[in-house]
Amino acid sequence: MKKKKIIRASTIPLSLEVFCRGLLRELSKQYEVVALSSPGELMDIVEEREGVKCVRIKMERHISPFRDMVSLCRILHTFWKEKPDIVHSMTPKAGLLCMTAAWMLRVPVRIHTFTGLVFPSANGLKRRLLMATDSITCYCATHVIPEGEGVKYDLIQNHITRKPLQVLGHGNVRGVDMAYYDRRPEVMKQAEKMRKEGKLTFVFVGRVGRDKGIDELCHAFAALAKERQDVRLLIVGPDESDLDPISEEARHIISQHPDVEAVGMQRETALLACYAAGDCFVLPSYREGFPNTVLEAGAMGLPAIVTNINGSREIIVEGENGLIVPPRDSDSLLAAMRKMVEQPKERMRMACNARRMVGERFEQGYVWHCLLDFYKKVMAN
Repeated sequence: MKKKKIIRASTIPLSLEVFCRGLLRELSKQYEVVALSSPGELMDIVEEREGVKCVRIKMERHISPFRDMVSLCRILHTFWKEKPDIVHSMTPKAGLLCMTAAWMLRVPVRIHTFTGLVFPSANGLKRRLLMATDSITCYCATHVIPEGEGVKYDLIQNHITRKPLQVLGHGNVRGVDMAYYDRRPEVMKQAEKMRKEGKLTFVFVGRVGRDKGIDELCHAFAALAKERQDVRLLIVGPDESDLDPISEEARHIISQHPDVEAVGMQRETALLACYAAGDCFVLPSYREGFPNTVLEAGAMGLPAIVTNINGSREIIVEGENGLIVPPRDSDSLLAAMRKMVEQPKERMRMACNARRMVGERFEQGYVWHCLLDFYKKVMAN
């Protein structure tokens, strides 16, 4: 019996590489799987690691009417040639283009997952435009999956769609491989080289951009470092100054402060070592869908300081596995970081809870099982 065909799509290959790591290979046991995203080195990694066909079509992350139309035509041609049974997109531009193309060709099952919403942190015309594009994506989709309850709430409250919305499991699209995210000997050996004796290390992992709260993080850390000499900040992730520039003050702190180390994007064991070298994770983001870095940090036994936004507040329980502060508030962030330093017993208690709480709700096998059940259900209807 011929396998049903699924096309999984994202705007940039980083999203497939991160969110679908291992999943595409698992799906290919039951379905014919095609991955679609913009060209790049990471797409080559996805193709080799997952063992699935990869189609490379350039998609702009920002609004670009002419280039978007070119991308749409190429996606239409690909869908017409591949004749998928399911198109499942994530990330905003891939959602808009792929759901539109799939609707035009009447692909039977059209699924879009909202891993986060951009419009809540935008204003004016940009906000209205982003809401309109999300509405078009939902209109063209047959099924809409919000990654978490917070995203679901925002979609409903802002009247983006009237379609039924279903969060799979407890939320999150990837889940956490608890065996992989563990303090294995090879990880700890590398982490020991990164630690600084006598320094409590705060770790940030993510895009180095304004909406990740980098300005507030740098301001709060610089103030904390003036008060005490036993703190350090490790920043892990790609610089996105071209898309979402941080302030000159923050850039100066990152490049010049003796207790701030930016190591760029890290992968595999090197990334795990960054978590293991830390004492507390910090993600002061303005917006998220369901931040995988908070889950990863928790699985590695780190308590977290996060902002009171979608996703983050669904992972962190105040005082149990971390602290929650208001977004865009460097004073509150400073107070939380100070508490982590000054109350080591509380920090250790939260660290002990962190891994258990992630494993109970977001273990990868459970998350994948929820998605496979969803596919079976929608294909049967």
